Amino acid sequence: MCGIAGIMGEDISKALYNMLISLKHRGPDGSGVFINNKLIYNNLDSMKIPEGSFGMGHNLLSIVGCHGLQPLVQDNFVLVCNGEIYNFEELKYKFQLPLNTDSDCEIILSLIKLFYTDSLYDAVIKTIDYLDGDYAFAVYDGKNFAAVRDPIGVKPLYYGKDNDLFAFASERKALWNIGITDVKTLSPDSIIYNKEVMKIKSKLNRIIDSKSSNLPKEILKKQLKETLIKSVKKRCIGLSKVGILFSGGIDSTILAKITEDMGLETTLYSVGHRDSIDLKVSKKTAKTMNIPLETQEIGIEDVKTYLPLVLDAIEEFNIMKIGVGMTAYIAAQVAHEDGLKVMLSGQGADELFGGYHRYLRFYQEKGELTQEDLKEDILNLYHVNLQRDDAVTMANGIELRVPYLDLDIINTAMNIPMKYKINGKEDNLRKCILREIGAELGVPEEIVRRPKKAAQYGSGIHKMLKTVLREDKYKDIGNEFNI
Repeated sequence: MCGIAGIMGEDISKALYNMLISLKHRGPDGSGVFINNKLIYNNLDSMKIPEGSFGMGHNLLSIVGCHGLQPLVQDNFVLVCNGEIYNFEELKYKFQLPLNTDSDCEIILSLIKLFYTDSLYDAVIKTIDYLDGDYAFAVYDGKNFAAVRDPIGVKPLYYGKDNDLFAFASERKALWNIGITDVKTLSPDSIIYNKEVMKIKSKLNRIIDSKSSNLPKEILKKQLKETLIKSVKKRCIGLSKVGILFSGGIDSTILAKITEDMGLETTLYSVGHRDSIDLKVSKKTAKTMNIPLETQEIGIEDVKTYLPLVLDAIEEFNIMKIGVGMTAYIAAQVAHEDGLKVMLSGQGADELFGGYHRYLRFYQEKGELTQEDLKEDILNLYHVNLQRDDAVTMANGIELRVPYLDLDIINTAMNIPMKYKINGKEDNLRKCILREIGAELGVPEEIVRRPKKAAQYGSGIHKMLKTVLREDKYKDIGNEFNI
């Protein structure tokens, strides 16, 4: 829902301003800065930032209500947060915490203040154990500083050092633009505390360590369906309309069915070559389900146009990330033009339920132990798929939410034995239990039975991209973008 940045060093006002300018696309609805114990709220274009040795800033993308400008302050505690806290009302009631703004993120500050004795580190560690949400936040108590991410790593956070400077930001380019070249990704199982990065044991680590359940399949399926519906609902609180990144596959179609059943104004967004399988299936599915569909047909010239834009967003030259990222980038651009600010994605379903073809091969070799491969991929989603998807959607002012990566769903999915995810060594469909839930929810049978097709292939973009990158003028594009 925004971009955050912070910096420590000498005479940092210009650097902080430049970082926020780099992140303006993430939050066009207002900006705020804390520096030299002063708070400034204004449009970036007219903001005057005084000098100081520690500063934090925030660019706001307002989604529900006004979501008051940040940084947020309570007594000596100052917070900047990029995220959504889904259980903030529950926590407010549980701990009887007064909030001064309508921002759900303020609950973080209230909990830190509540748990604080003489250690900001301890207060932050205790606080994040209560949070249910997707977030990256930084907090300052007047002496010490800490920054963390949500346990899955849905929201990004990068950091780096350059001589006497230490800085963090929601995107790498904000750090590159102030001369920090050695930029690192903060992992979800780590915390930055006073410039040092230390490991912590996150909720995800504890969940991933759990073993498969011996419960009957029907009970596991009931649990999964109820948890999935709840996950979608919590990510749509306060929304009257929502977009869905739509390929016509089982994952995104289930999300569409749930939001439709909730009564939300739902629009599907599909991108691809005019002859691509994704567009053909998406059109047929949308018609069958009577859900509005926006399609964007693209050809070689469009790939050339979007290539530098996608590269600038994902900040690395990786043909697989570009191929998938381009479909999401264009879909988000169309959704933004339609006035949307939130989209849902089926990200994570393949890793949780054995959707990729390689899992079938693993299952043929290792049987139930394939669950360990799924766990490893889930732990690494943050710096692969999630990083890419956040970057390309936020480049267009769209917040992407990922219902399948709710901690309760991950917990439920990790309790489901592999035999219910992959039905034997010849199961080329995979994701069996999820497909069965889709059928129960009313997903069309042909989608329930549709094989997995990666976005870059199903859209036809990968083939076009390879053609474009063979042209002389694009061969050195990685160098051109300093990637």
